[in-house]
Amino acid sequence: MTETLEELERKRMQLYRKLSLVGDFRRGTISERYRRCGKKNCACARPGHPGHGPHYQWSTTTKGNKSVSKNLELGTDLEKALSENSNYREFLELTEELIEVNERICRLRPIRQIDSERELEELKKKLRRKFSARRRRK
Repeated sequence: MTETLEELERKRMQLYRKLSLVGDFRRGTISERYRRCGKKNCACARPGHPGHGPHYQWSTTTKGNKSVSKNLELGTDLEKALSENSNYREFLELTEELIEVNERICRLRPIRQIDSERELEELKKKLRRKFSARRRRK
């Protein structure tokens, strides 16, 4: 089944509407942790004991290499973080779908027709300048 340009544009608008409803989101992971306190007589020092917990922690990496983490309280703090994390996953799915739809639109959209030979030559000259400027900057 081939899609028309109009159908794809309608689908893109639906995705934009869904994207506007995503709400608050943040990337990262939420993990459940157990820790040992280090006291020799504590139950957590016994073999097979998982440790004190569970403790909940949200963590992420920003700007490529800086790690950030935050301890979360069991209750509304954890609930809020889980909701924001879920919204982030929804955001990622919608944007990926939006990119795919836009690529299909780009393939279907017709190329602009140039009637005059002079206009075509001016366009070629403009594009050569644009790309040669990029080469000089490198």
